[in-house]
Amino acid sequence: MPRYALKIEYHGAPFVGWQRQKGQTSVQGAVETALARLERRDHAIAAAGRTDAGVHALGQVAHCDMESEWDPFRLSEALNYHLKPAPVAIVACAPVADDWHARFSALERQYLFRILMRRAPATHQDGLVWQVKHDLDVQAMRTAAAHLIGRHDFTTFRSTICQAESPVKTLDQLNVTRVETPQGPEVHFDVRARSFLHNQVRSFVGTLERVGAGSWPAGQVAEALARRNRAACGPVCPPQGLYLAHVTYDADPFR
Repeated sequence: MPRYALKIEYHGAPFVGWQRQKGQTSVQGAVETALARLERRDHAIAAAGRTDAGVHALGQVAHCDMESEWDPFRLSEALNYHLKPAPVAIVACAPVADDWHARFSALERQYLFRILMRRAPATHQDGLVWQVKHDLDVQAMRTAAAHLIGRHDFTTFRSTICQAESPVKTLDQLNVTRVETPQGPEVHFDVRARSFLHNQVRSFVGTLERVGAGSWPAGQVAEALARRNRAACGPVCPPQGLYLAHVTYDADPFR
């Protein structure tokens, strides 16, 4: 069966997350339903990462197996037609080897988190950012974020329902940047690693926000990491500012 890689963009608000759940609206379910309109059978697709309810994607990657050979452009166009009106789009499609796997072939995942800093309610950005009404000290957050880079036991920043075998992960990048937008200043967190624990990025951002707001000294993040205790984590931030931005492979299938 020919295998195809799909690059997928979606707005996470209407969904319970990526993963198919019985009786619930999921991104995986939406794509599989669209595939079933093209080849009438049950489809099971695999993705590079499972995003939670309300989390968005700019560059989620999945693969599907088809019975017939499809022109990649035609396949993406047909899927987009059947995905309407769900806020899901196939932005690229490419044939891949039979043993290529969206999850297991991935070398790295990159997430973006956006905080909007303004008092007026968000309108155009509503549901796409975490809005705070106070200014944040970006330099203090950068200092605190540096304690998290590298290979650590991230138990403190791991959900209690995380199913990963080990809390030890290597964090390659956690950049904190202030970005001026027409809607107001934002803080962007660019986070990169081979893999992540459940709620790890949102735990990072919620904790670093406390540093930026002046409630935590930067050194308290290092202390929280060393405690290896979920109770030492700051508040977990809401999901709507989080995006799965990019997945890296040894050879980019969409190039």
